[in-house]
Amino acid sequence: MKKLALSALLVCSLWACQKKTDSTMATNASENKSLNTLFEQYWEQNSKLFPLEATAQGDNRYNHLLPNDNTQAFRDSLKQVYSQYLTKLHEFDRAELNANDQTSYDIFEYEMNTRLEGLKQKTWMIPFQQFWGLPLTMGQLGAGTGNQPFKTTKDYENWLGRVKGFTLWGDSAMANFRKGMAAGVVLPKPLVEKMIPQMESMVVSDASKSLFYGPVKNFPDAVPAADRDRLRKAYQEAILKDLVPTYQKLANFLKNEYLPKARTTTGIQDIPGGKDLYAYYVKFWTTTDKTPEEIYQTGQQEVKRIREEMMRVKEQVGFKGTLDEFFNYLRTDKKFMPYKTPEDVLGAFRAIQSKIEPNLQKMFGRTPKTPFEIRQTEAFRAASASAEYNQGSPDGSRPGIFYVPILDATKFNTTSGMESLFLHEAIPGHHYQISLQQENEKLPKFRRFSWYGAYGEGWALYTESLGKELGLYTDPYQYMGALGDEIHRAIRLVVDVGMHTKGMTREEAIKYMMDNEAITEEGAVAEIERYMAIPGQALSYKVGQLKIRELRQKYEKELGDQFKLASFHDEFLLDGCMPLSIVEKKMDSWAASQKK
Repeated sequence: MKKLALSALLVCSLWACQKKTDSTMATNASENKSLNTLFEQYWEQNSKLFPLEATAQGDNRYNHLLPNDNTQAFRDSLKQVYSQYLTKLHEFDRAELNANDQTSYDIFEYEMNTRLEGLKQKTWMIPFQQFWGLPLTMGQLGAGTGNQPFKTTKDYENWLGRVKGFTLWGDSAMANFRKGMAAGVVLPKPLVEKMIPQMESMVVSDASKSLFYGPVKNFPDAVPAADRDRLRKAYQEAILKDLVPTYQKLANFLKNEYLPKARTTTGIQDIPGGKDLYAYYVKFWTTTDKTPEEIYQTGQQEVKRIREEMMRVKEQVGFKGTLDEFFNYLRTDKKFMPYKTPEDVLGAFRAIQSKIEPNLQKMFGRTPKTPFEIRQTEAFRAASASAEYNQGSPDGSRPGIFYVPILDATKFNTTSGMESLFLHEAIPGHHYQISLQQENEKLPKFRRFSWYGAYGEGWALYTESLGKELGLYTDPYQYMGALGDEIHRAIRLVVDVGMHTKGMTREEAIKYMMDNEAITEEGAVAEIERYMAIPGQALSYKVGQLKIRELRQKYEKELGDQFKLASFHDEFLLDGCMPLSIVEKKMDSWAASQKK
């Protein structure tokens, strides 16, 4: 799963974009410099509004800033900015733009409308939950192992500025939670119960024991000795006077005020306006007009199809029991847990990378320049983390990182889908897609650094289906793991829609997941609670994958011998993330050009 930017969380919204009816393609027109100036001006303003995003993208100008996005004034300023830029965009005649500028026009129009629609929602009444939000992001940034740089004295001073901003943010977050309590817009109890220990884990009496003390334990040579004592004292003070009190206040508030008011129901349909809110989330995350019911039916069909393929694998390896018994065998048999140390696990993933490299050249004409690393997830967040990809910086100074949580290497199960996981989170999944997009300087920055889950997660899930073509899945147990990963995404369609529109309970959703894949109860609980916390997000993977697979099959049929898989992949990734309807129009134009 790719880490999401804060503005995407703030303005999650449905597609209210009204497409231009004139589809004339002015393919010979030159680049419109005025339009690109508009996009540059927008990007500068967006970077100031969302400085954490700027930091993630390697723009270090605002590393000291942490605006309070909990306030009505902040939301009002966003509304003004988005409305202003939408008006300016409509001053251009789309029909007179070249093909690339028309695509930029369509995406920008979609984005502004989407963000404006998001600002109408009451999502601000739930500032964070157990899965993501600023209190968790602060830990990653402040530990010194994430996007926040700690290379110079100025870097160390910048972080202290963000700490000051966090104390104000914490107070405002509690105020917004209280408004949600009054309106009945509250989180389910099981989620709040997870949030309390997360906040408490940041509370220490000895500053040197705090994860936020990590950077001063590891001063780089570029920080002069004369600065180190001053910074050490400043960090001790920031931890004990700003960070610890803020986390303690959040923990106390959640435990004493919020938990008693948290809801006992599972789905978002049970809060005021919840049905419409879920419809908005579905449109935002899938970038389609598919209804929840359509998605639910697709999920059920996919679960049935993949279960049948799992039965074939079970028979292939000669297992005599039921599919449920086969799942249990895969979960528990010691032969599937051969590792002794975290390095053994990381080494196994590096071996997967080596195995696919010869075949990647046949399937991709363009590959990223951004360096790539495989790392173990930091201990402070490993217990609640999934394997994930953190993007590198466009200039290559920070590599793309595939993080693997390893709580106990001796229990790390090879049948969990290691090969498919690597394809998804690393290569050619998130690392190829995100890095190629960021490296493409021909794109305006709002496109170079954009993210649409249906495209990005859809691509990553699609790449899992390339395993056999890349020389993987030769071991039936690894193929079973890949099927497990795929059915996991299909199950999501059923349980996400089921919980949020059909009255499916948390417990029923957990049981459905465990009945249909080889997952532990602990793993199923974490997954189901994630979908409770961020409704609709889990739909993006399978919806996007099915669209990409549909496009590939359509062009294979249309083009016959003229179809080249590497060309299809290169074209799909060429212009970066975009809503599925826009990418389909772009790919149709590509297919037409291949016939000439």
